Amino acid sequence: QVRLVESGGGLVQPGDSLRLSCSASGFTLDAYAIGWFRQAPGKEREEREGVSCISSGGEQKYYVDSMKGRFTISRDNAKNTVYLQMNSLKPEDTAIYFCAAGPNFWRVASGSPDYWGQGTQVTVSS
Repeated sequence: QVRLVESGGGLVQPGDSLRLSCSASGFTLDAYAIGWFRQAPGKEREEREGVSCISSGGEQKYYVDSMKGRFTISRDNAKNTVYLQMNSLKPEDTAIYFCAAGPNFWRVASGSPDYWGQGTQVTVSS
């Protein structure tokens, strides 16, 4: 059974950092581009916002403009895990963060992956 699992979310204060992880069971991630998306409170699934995407080998990365400089995506294929390092977190970063996988980098980046995880909650509040 193909499954993506996110972890690392939590409650933090503005300015803090978090590192999210996306791991897989039932398949290996090294053949897939992986994207991170988020769904803010009160938003529907169709309103999920793209955050970042990384190609299967890690050589190609994409960030939504508002995340550039604060978020960093990386992967360790030996550990079958993709990471999203989030620094200088703001209250408006509060959302459920999802990872998603697909064989085509730009399809994943545009929000059309083949697989989705269940999400991890990130809350930024003082």
